[in-house]
Amino acid sequence: MADPPTSLPGGRRPLCAAAAATTAAHHVFELAAGVGLVWQPQLGLVGAGLLWAVQLPVWALTAVRGRQRWDRSLAAMSGTALAGAAVHYTVWPWRRGPLGWPVLTAAEGLSARQLPAYNAILTAWAVTAAASLLVEVKAPNRRWAAWGLVAFPLLRISARHHFRWATEAAHTHPAWWNRGLQG
Repeated sequence: MADPPTSLPGGRRPLCAAAAATTAAHHVFELAAGVGLVWQPQLGLVGAGLLWAVQLPVWALTAVRGRQRWDRSLAAMSGTALAGAAVHYTVWPWRRGPLGWPVLTAAEGLSARQLPAYNAILTAWAVTAAASLLVEVKAPNRRWAAWGLVAFPLLRISARHHFRWATEAAHTHPAWWNRGLQG
């Protein structure tokens, strides 16, 4: 059986670009909510901000440009995005939502008012990452997604560390980026 079409004409991969965009939405939401940026404990706010300000647009641009030489990298990045979204369901409590999809009941010190939007972002993040792998990455290149998925344990450790670090920082060194954890 032949592979389904993996991209739009010219090789563009809108689902891979969407996975980059939903990764960005996750990071922006957490920063705006006052829980900081992913990798901030290791890189500082400026370092983490620069990392994501470069990496996410490069990922999206690579996806929309459509060059086949980046297929493996796109698969790995989508695999990492899927792992990143999945981590949340192993670190925070959840229940089954109306459609059977997991819905976080608490996370990152977010308020009950913030959780519906956060859950929507996490769902979109997981769905776009998985869809990009299934629809836009050719079967022989899907194994490269494993490199991203292998990051799951590291991302889980990082998420737990980030929350502990950000909570402590909110109490010892209050700042605008950790205001969501100061209560």
